[in-house]
Amino acid sequence: MLRFALIVLLLANAGYGAWSHGLLRPWGLAPQEQTEPQRMRQQIRPETLQILKSNPNPGAAAGPPDPQPPVSAQPAGECLQAGVFDERQAAALRAATAALPQDSWVLEPTPLQTGRWMVYMGRFDDLETLDKKRTELRTRKVDFDRAGGTLEPGLSLGRFSSENAAKRELANLVSQGVRTARVVQERPESPGFTLRLPAVNEALRPQLETLRNAMAGKTLRACG
Repeated sequence: MLRFALIVLLLANAGYGAWSHGLLRPWGLAPQEQTEPQRMRQQIRPETLQILKSNPNPGAAAGPPDPQPPVSAQPAGECLQAGVFDERQAAALRAATAALPQDSWVLEPTPLQTGRWMVYMGRFDDLETLDKKRTELRTRKVDFDRAGGTLEPGLSLGRFSSENAAKRELANLVSQGVRTARVVQERPESPGFTLRLPAVNEALRPQLETLRNAMAGKTLRACG
């Protein structure tokens, strides 16, 4: 039995060797050839084949573009101002600043002298009447002072920086029995102007020499 199995194994090996070497091809028994002509016949539309370039860093293509470096901002410059100038001086400054770049300067309204209002009694006909009013006010415990200037002879019952404040004080005095007082403007407001240069840079600074003669002795200083 063992001899029979050995003979069968030898015949099988011999048959496989003959088949693999093509010795049985005349009988239609042979392995499929793997040479290049057969491979070419097995290709489907080889003309459509495209070779793509590999990307060594796939994530780089999907990422956002590199940001552009920020543009450095130009220095804003220093804010300088001078004043206060009266109307005549302001007119001279407007003429001098005409040579400066547009929007590099401004004349801001700034009262040269604020107005002042008074609760006033007078003008009295004589000193006797003035003395009687003083005695009356002392009796009512109302403070007073000389009116001064063109309002003499008269009495000031208070000086205020606004007309409304003076009117409030007058109403308070009326409630205390004072009847002949009234509100007058002791001093009118004098208009004035402040010269402001909001952004003085190195290019503008030399041009400020043109303002020297029009600044009436005033100097430029840092804005407050």
